[in-house]
Amino acid sequence: MQEGHLPVLVEEVMSMLAPAPGSLQIDATLGGGGHTERILEATDPDGRLLGLDADGAAIARVDGRLRPRFGDRLVLRQANFRELRTVAPDAGFGAVDGLLFDLGLSSFQLADAARGFGIRTGGPLDMRFDTSRGVPAAELLATLDAAELTALFRRFGEEPQAPRIARAIVAARKTASIATAEELAALVERVAPGNPRVRRRIHPATRVFQALRIAVNEELDALQDGLAAAVDLLRPGGRLVVLSYHSLEDRIVKRFIAAERRGCTCPPELPVCVCGRNPRLRLVTRPSLTPTATEIAANPRARSARLRAAERLAA
Repeated sequence: MQEGHLPVLVEEVMSMLAPAPGSLQIDATLGGGGHTERILEATDPDGRLLGLDADGAAIARVDGRLRPRFGDRLVLRQANFRELRTVAPDAGFGAVDGLLFDLGLSSFQLADAARGFGIRTGGPLDMRFDTSRGVPAAELLATLDAAELTALFRRFGEEPQAPRIARAIVAARKTASIATAEELAALVERVAPGNPRVRRRIHPATRVFQALRIAVNEELDALQDGLAAAVDLLRPGGRLVVLSYHSLEDRIVKRFIAAERRGCTCPPELPVCVCGRNPRLRLVTRPSLTPTATEIAANPRARSARLRAAERLAA
């Protein structure tokens, strides 16, 4: 496995995805390529995998590392997984046996001081996965008013101190813009330091950073689009596996799978179904899977991971 990046819940992912030789698989979140590498090994000699990532640096890094071993069995595209519906068929993956979403940041992204993802790494507050699209986080901090910032931190970060942090940002930028991860982290730590009697495993600014990253990349909307496309792409018996890292993502995944298991969307007061929707997924994980203490000790970033898997039913 490559230096600096450990794939999360990799044995559980492989068990749930169950990739077989000759199968077609999609890793919708390539990241460091750890899951992709294991899937390609399991589908040897003729299985193929499409890897997507909005981050061009991730595509280049994985291409350099895995192309010599796997050749044209590895197909890479720089794209957000919300574009799955068009990108996958165009790449020859119109019907697939497995589809993986790992919604966490890779260690490489967190360590990239030019991107501002990591609180401790620092750097300019950009946070875009694809730096050619969208608005950087620093611009949101510079332009949104206190009410808008409060709503953003509450909705995407579930931050209880959102109003206090938002007011502090608006006050601070009258003197100088908040342009770096270090500046934002220090500000949040100063105005919302947390209870000193409670030992925190995470930095006080973690939820604010999460909220900005989700907003900048439209992550929750993208997830809804990506999951909907995934079910359409899966063959009967194909597996959908999703790793989420916070309650907002996990709630979307859980509700999506529940709706696809139910099928019918008619109001309960109707005596018979008129929508004609059949169930399209069967739940494979009950309950969801989480990392062992051993894995968390080896890879602390795995601590909040939650895995859900479902299998495509015949249409």
